[in-house]
Amino acid sequence: MSISKENFGKLADGRNVEIFTLINANGIKVSLMTLGATIVSVETPDRDGNMADIALGFDTPSEYPEKNPYFGCIAGRFANRIGKGKFTLDGVDYQLALNNGENHLHGGIVGFDKVIWDGKIVEGGDGDAVEFSYVSADGEEGYPGTLSTTVEYKLTDGDELVISYSATTDKATIVNLTNHCYWNLGGHDSGDMLEQVLEINADKYTVVTDDGIPTGELRNVEGTDMDFRTPVAIGARVGNIAGVPGGYDHNYVLNRSGDGLELAARVVEANSGRVMEVFTTEPGVQCYSGNFLDGMGGKGGAKYEFRNAFCLETQHFPDSPNNPEFPSVVLRSGEEYRQVTVHKFSVKK
Repeated sequence: MSISKENFGKLADGRNVEIFTLINANGIKVSLMTLGATIVSVETPDRDGNMADIALGFDTPSEYPEKNPYFGCIAGRFANRIGKGKFTLDGVDYQLALNNGENHLHGGIVGFDKVIWDGKIVEGGDGDAVEFSYVSADGEEGYPGTLSTTVEYKLTDGDELVISYSATTDKATIVNLTNHCYWNLGGHDSGDMLEQVLEINADKYTVVTDDGIPTGELRNVEGTDMDFRTPVAIGARVGNIAGVPGGYDHNYVLNRSGDGLELAARVVEANSGRVMEVFTTEPGVQCYSGNFLDGMGGKGGAKYEFRNAFCLETQHFPDSPNNPEFPSVVLRSGEEYRQVTVHKFSVKK
């Protein structure tokens, strides 16, 4: 196991960005930067031991806010959408920044993806880690309360990337954090991911309007093109998805038996044999099929076209503050927000 830190570059406004690199005993390599507490790259082996970077990203930090696809970042304070950017908490109405048409998306105009986090190395017996921390001021992007957030990325010799989140506030607020990595198990520059086989441990999903806001209905996936309870190629039915531009961009209601880590999703790429399993303590996972990738330039001269990657964003449900029947996203003074998501990498022979 090794871990290192170096300068990655500067943003257009002159702010410096650092990058940390973790390498485990099996050669898996994860790079993370202080801008957005972002996953920059994840290198894993195929069945023949050949390494490839399976996370989309850019060569320089300045490209991330300029192109703004949320590659690999921590999305917050509230990941996903809030309808009209409005919610009411303890009888007080709040108006958040609108940055997705008439709605609020991923924390607003300057969300957690666009701020510089403090980063430090944490060495441990079961794997080295990088801990990022950020304090979001009361009123930032319209949110109440000063929120102190910590996100730790740990790489273990069991080939697991463990992401642990925690947050506290000085007054009641809402919190919903996720990592927004775009994955392609064939390699970030390998083209579309439509033949990669996906399994999601969910019997229901949240029905949404055409701008991604939940109607409140939790619909059974059985007999629909949304059913991934048994493994199916991502592209097998993506063209049939109506009402959401481009394909899948839906929150799945995970089947859970308790509060601990449970399987959310599994993806297999047949050509390389790469497998990624996602375990989480969260109640939902947003499945996104790269619908808005438009040929933008990426790492090493790659071009990221429509459906060249997928996202599996573990989180609470979109627009939860306006749907009281959904799991609560309210955090109060004296409480602690905690969640853990694990990406386990392996190879199918």
